[in-house]
Amino acid sequence: MSNPTAVSRAIASPVSSPARRLSSFLYAHPRLRLALLLTAPLFWLGVVYVVALALLLVTAFWSTDSFTGEISTSFTLDNVVEVITGSLYQVVTLRTVGIALAVTVIDVALALPIAFFMSKVATVRTRRIMMILVLMPLWASYLVKVYAWRSVLSDDGLMTWLLGSTPGYGVPATIIALAYLWLPFVILPIQAGMEKVPDSLLEASSDLGGRSWRTIRSIVLPLAVPAIIAGTIFSFSLTLGDYITVRIVGGTSQMIGNLVYDNVGSANNLPLAAAIALIPLLVISLYLFIVRRTGALDNL
Repeated sequence: MSNPTAVSRAIASPVSSPARRLSSFLYAHPRLRLALLLTAPLFWLGVVYVVALALLLVTAFWSTDSFTGEISTSFTLDNVVEVITGSLYQVVTLRTVGIALAVTVIDVALALPIAFFMSKVATVRTRRIMMILVLMPLWASYLVKVYAWRSVLSDDGLMTWLLGSTPGYGVPATIIALAYLWLPFVILPIQAGMEKVPDSLLEASSDLGGRSWRTIRSIVLPLAVPAIIAGTIFSFSLTLGDYITVRIVGGTSQMIGNLVYDNVGSANNLPLAAAIALIPLLVISLYLFIVRRTGALDNL
């Protein structure tokens, strides 16, 4: 008969291998494990994002020869001054910021009741169905959705058939299409934030005689402010950088992205395009600074 002690030792002693020794070493050094885990994404972020922004900033201070089209790397403020003082860029900037704010307000107004119903009212089955419905538009191509809205907003489209009139192609059409495109990106963070609101607070408010609207206004909305802010960042920033939608349904209207695209393509003026691209970067940075000062991002 075999020795029980020897059998138990054989079972308890795992076979040593390079992979097991490496695993044990990393387990004993958590900081090294964390560094190896973050090396690849941080490298990608640093090279693709930070370096690209740095090159964009540098290119804005170059110039393009109007005759030969060659780029001169000598430092100049001409492009920045032209963007700041030019009436065209001022008008387009105000229009773009206004469209971004309008899209953000519409999406938040639509997302709040949907997110509250999904997180606090709907059953598990209904919540799953609604989540699929919210995510389903993301399965379709961006261009397909925008061209679908072009068809809906046409003179003989669905909106004319249902309402008898249509806003046509212009700024209102751009706002409607962009609000539709970014709505899922606003619903999801707000819904996730409202799920964190304890149900016990809602029950306590009801026990103390608080009506539904008073409970939502005094309890749910203050606790969901960080999630709402997160949703507005998505809709606001995505609208600032968009240029395709306004080309399809915007008629003759332009946004900042259109000016960047035109100067990169037909005008072949990369330094001026880089200077124009600094506008949405500055606007979103100012927006994040204002939000940060309010303290709404502390609990994200």
